[in-house]
Amino acid sequence: MRENYNDRMIGESSSFLSVQEQVSRLAPLNKPALIIGERGTGKELVAARVHYLSERWGQAYLKVNCAAISESLIESELFGHELGAFSGAIRLHRGYFERAHGGTLFLDEIATTSPRVQEKLLRLIEYGELIRVGGDEVIEVDVRLVAASNSDLPGLARKNRFRSDLLDRLAFDVITLPPLRFRDEDISLLADYFAVRMVKELDREYFPGFSAEATQSMREYSWPGNVRELKNVVERAVYRSENPDDPIDQIIYDPFDSPYRVLAHADSTKTDNDMKVGPGPDSLTLPVPQIRDLKQYIQSMEIKIIHETWESCQFNQRKTAEKLGLTYHQLRAYKRKHSLFSTGQAL
Repeated sequence: MRENYNDRMIGESSSFLSVQEQVSRLAPLNKPALIIGERGTGKELVAARVHYLSERWGQAYLKVNCAAISESLIESELFGHELGAFSGAIRLHRGYFERAHGGTLFLDEIATTSPRVQEKLLRLIEYGELIRVGGDEVIEVDVRLVAASNSDLPGLARKNRFRSDLLDRLAFDVITLPPLRFRDEDISLLADYFAVRMVKELDREYFPGFSAEATQSMREYSWPGNVRELKNVVERAVYRSENPDDPIDQIIYDPFDSPYRVLAHADSTKTDNDMKVGPGPDSLTLPVPQIRDLKQYIQSMEIKIIHETWESCQFNQRKTAEKLGLTYHQLRAYKRKHSLFSTGQAL
């Protein structure tokens, strides 16, 4: 199987291995495949694996991000157009399906396609035929379609925002990718893999590893951006480490985090005189607590705020998370971090 070093799929968790087994069973069949998963879970890698494990592996494998092409152009890009089909069509254009003949076409973000495009996709899947924009010739193509989305397609179909009959054709088998927060055993494995690659890119001699605190922090984080976010976080941590011989102990999840961060609600029209902090009638004076240990102070404030909110929500963790602007899994991460909630009160 052709596989780029940078595109390896890594994991040993049961959920990850289950997906790999499903892909291996589905790949040899000449059927459409539908991949569902949150952003950053590796949908494109799974699509490539479906192609390269099939008998089509030596033929064309083309990829299209439907969300990246405007609605006015995507029909022409997928199905092609004839000379003079519209203003600017100065030559015949063979679309992705024609160019992928004999191989596989991966359509990412398929939920963003228009009803007209969905209708033509349905015809192509059912009959293996297409008609270029501005033409009337029926063209036969042999293409395996692999589609992906991070949307709830059955929910969109119930709301008539995605064709139910197209969903039926695409969903011969659905590969649902587990988020990284459900692959706890893989976090350290992936972190080490990305760290070693970054060490090589920086031309350092070796990777000294992560400290126990850094490893625990990564295992407790909810990873809303999944593997893609983990890669960025790890590479940032390696690059920012000052001593390449010491284990990495600083993990920065939000690169925008700064005391000088520009917020959306900030009034950019304020002048320097509006921002006085010294004594005077125009100054803003805030009480400053006596802090001996900043880290301990921040931790105690986190615990206090979470407990008070939790109590006000009648000990409902989901409502607490919503009120604090957190996801349920982020709140659970705080729980583990601070050993919050008694056993009798936890979910």
